[in-house]
Amino acid sequence: MKSNLLSNIYNPADLRLLSEAQLPEVAQELRQFIIDVVSVKEGHLGASLGVIELTIALHYVFNTPDDLLVWDVGHQAYGHKILTERRKNFDTNRQLHGISGFPKRSESVYDTFGVGHSSTSISAALGMAIASNLKGDFEKQHIAVIGDASIASGMAFEGLNHAGVTDANLLVILNDNAIGIDPSVGALKKYLTAVKEGKNPKKNNMIKSLNFDYSGPIDGHDLPTLIQELNRLKKIKGPKFLHIVTTKGKGLQQAEENQVKYHAPGKFDASTGEIHLKHEDNLPPKYQDVFGLTILDLAKKNQKIIGITPAMPSGSSLKFMMDEIPERAFDVGIAEQHAVTLAAGMATQGMIVYCNIYSTFLQRAYDQVIHDVALQNLPVIFCLDRAGLVGEDGATHHGVFDIAYLRTIPNMIIYAPINEIALQNILYTAQLGLNNPIAIRYPRGRGVLPNWEVENFGHYEKIKFGQANCLKKGTKMAVLSTGTIGNNVIEALSQCSNSERIAHYDFPFIKPLDIKLLQQIFLDFENIITIEDGAKIGGFGSAVLEFAATNNFKNNIQILGVPDEFIEHGTVAQLQQLCKIDVKSLINLFQTV
Repeated sequence: MKSNLLSNIYNPADLRLLSEAQLPEVAQELRQFIIDVVSVKEGHLGASLGVIELTIALHYVFNTPDDLLVWDVGHQAYGHKILTERRKNFDTNRQLHGISGFPKRSESVYDTFGVGHSSTSISAALGMAIASNLKGDFEKQHIAVIGDASIASGMAFEGLNHAGVTDANLLVILNDNAIGIDPSVGALKKYLTAVKEGKNPKKNNMIKSLNFDYSGPIDGHDLPTLIQELNRLKKIKGPKFLHIVTTKGKGLQQAEENQVKYHAPGKFDASTGEIHLKHEDNLPPKYQDVFGLTILDLAKKNQKIIGITPAMPSGSSLKFMMDEIPERAFDVGIAEQHAVTLAAGMATQGMIVYCNIYSTFLQRAYDQVIHDVALQNLPVIFCLDRAGLVGEDGATHHGVFDIAYLRTIPNMIIYAPINEIALQNILYTAQLGLNNPIAIRYPRGRGVLPNWEVENFGHYEKIKFGQANCLKKGTKMAVLSTGTIGNNVIEALSQCSNSERIAHYDFPFIKPLDIKLLQQIFLDFENIITIEDGAKIGGFGSAVLEFAATNNFKNNIQILGVPDEFIEHGTVAQLQQLCKIDVKSLINLFQTV
């Protein structure tokens, strides 16, 4: 009779009641449980499948939650969540009001640190370990699990550098699978490869030189070896480093063979692993593909164009250029600060640099944007993918702060295209020559123009800087939108019986604003609504309010956007509804005019 061990495991205390000989069966059941749920509900797959044995070993050996376990990024924490009291509601993962796709302190005592981006685990766990020492607790264990892509980030090295001169009870586990979302890059990857192959670097170990007790590399899927080594390390005080080698997607053949595609594959057949193909005929292109194919087309014609991304070549679609013009397209790894200053350095030499960074991750390089780009007024072209509400990845990934945090920076131009054509045209215009840096923000996912041919390049139009557009005339009220959220306004107005009363203006330039048109709008309309898919505080609406105050206008102004709170995970449509910027909410609002 087939056992069902997982169904009897509510938390790690239950796991520790099992014999070590039963753990491989738990691993098999846990792996299948994740496959079954993610195949239907979607989410991140390959990363969690790759650390099943490690997850079981950690909770079996260490006394979690008293011992503190920090997962880097969190893509790989599904097994952890299932073993820590969330198995029964795991099917709500990444859904509105369900559990988060990432570790979250408010969700569980086992989630010791909230994560959504990489390379924070060492610093966080070190902070916990130092705090334990200060409180006189020298027995508590502090474990940071970090991947080979994440450890290449500068912040991870800052944590290692500090930890090496402390007596903190810290264990850093390097989960080395040679891939993050895309394959890992850089000199460190080559070093780790050499270590795994038993070459000279293993003797001249860089981790040992930082005063860590180094062990490994060992097979991260060998449960007995993992448990034996973790039990040994548990007795050693001070900073320790365990190097394990795993396979991302372990246990699902297709996920092992195509690790990029199966990082987050969408819905698939749990028994065969085959991804369910979506019917994509006559659908608009994805904004990232518009970016990627446009920059490739422009780069073929302009030898000065360079593309840069910090570890997101597939997600940003810079991969198109990397495949065809690799000498001018760079994946610099998870290193946003380096990416921005690298772009700045290239710009000083007359290169035209498109630096593509997800909106939420550019926050990591804010200092570099100010000091290395804007202060020197270097014409770097920032392409902010995933701007606005991104959906199921939730609060750590929503790109809702970029307008507010960039608008305060002198010299910075901010542009938000309303559709694919506008995105293409601003990408084309930017490479004709800029006197200032520019940030171009666009959302995740598909555009709004069905049947629009991405391959139809060469028909670009130069955009006039600072110009807004009247999309629809009206008599009673003016709606001012910026970016693709303007399409919600267009759809809502098409369904309103009183639409003739409402004018609609598209303000793609958030900075500089079209002051001339704004003045006319304020003279013509008593009631004005602004709408954006970013934070209301400091955003586009705030800019309009500042204009009104400066020019002594007393019009009634209503700002629509993301409220002053962190927005949870859910579909984009659901989250827009929460923020009252969805089509239905706008129809209800407009009908009152």
